[in-house]
Amino acid sequence: MPRGEYLQYGGQAVVEGVMMRSPKFFSVACRAPNGQILVQTEAVEKTWIGRQKWLKYPFLRGSLALVDSMALGSRALKFASNVQLDPAYALPVEGEVAAPVAEMPSQRVQQGAIGLTLFASFIIGMGLFVYLPNLIAEYSQRRSGQTNGTRINLISEIVKVVIFFGYIGMLGLMKDVREIFKYHGAEHKAINTLEAEQPLELQYCLKQTRLHPRCGTSFAIIVLILGLITFTFVPRYPVTGHQGRIFVDLTVRVLLEIVILPIIAGIAYELLRIAGKFRNQGIVNFFFKPGIWSQFLTTREPDEPQIEVALEALKAVMAAEESGNANPVQPQILGVPKVAV
Repeated sequence: MPRGEYLQYGGQAVVEGVMMRSPKFFSVACRAPNGQILVQTEAVEKTWIGRQKWLKYPFLRGSLALVDSMALGSRALKFASNVQLDPAYALPVEGEVAAPVAEMPSQRVQQGAIGLTLFASFIIGMGLFVYLPNLIAEYSQRRSGQTNGTRINLISEIVKVVIFFGYIGMLGLMKDVREIFKYHGAEHKAINTLEAEQPLELQYCLKQTRLHPRCGTSFAIIVLILGLITFTFVPRYPVTGHQGRIFVDLTVRVLLEIVILPIIAGIAYELLRIAGKFRNQGIVNFFFKPGIWSQFLTTREPDEPQIEVALEALKAVMAAEESGNANPVQPQILGVPKVAV
């Protein structure tokens, strides 16, 4: 595989599993409660976003990366959740007969659920990371008699950073989330093994770092930094030029930031690709250190079982990319465990 193609492989963690993405396919590997590893691979272009060729050009693909990661992540999470809840993969109990496989929802129903999930995620994200910081900055400064728009903007951006790290830190306190963070670390180790041109085997993967310059966390940090630089100097009251009713001012401000955000995301994504391509260059590493350090919050050192799952997902998506075909709709079952009954 040409070295440049490594930049087109990435992934994310899901419940008890890992999703890996290549240019044309994505694979989800998930460990069931009974210890089996289930792997399912699909073509990216089956999704609506995957068919939008115009979104794949430089500075546009940052927005694609955001929507694509959310859409594929939701589909991967749906698959992983079904595996965990399906009685066919439950740990057998002595004296009990295995339950039949649960009927899966139709494709249309699943797509509808994913669409609703993406919409709800977008609304919650905008409320938490855009509206709330602006509300805190605007209200607190008006109470103190401050009318300088640039200062209010700066306070809003600082509040965004505090909320982001506070949110990630609180998530890391939850036991189930820490387990997902282990799979996140395993995903990074698998990709690092591939990029180091080493065999995709456990002993090689264990030696790799759980940090990676193209991580989504690094992407978020770059967006925060660019947002701080950009939004601080965007006029606070572009319509009237002065403070008016707080609800109207906040609504205009939020809409303005939503319009500008895809541009920032596009720039951030291109910078992230540079970080991945020149990851061994000292000057590049220096400027992207904040994104790397932030991954200590969103990853945990994985154990062998998590790494095995990540490797299976990566092998599956690479095999599909090489052959041009995904595996059948029914998931492949690997690693059937020996269960004492």
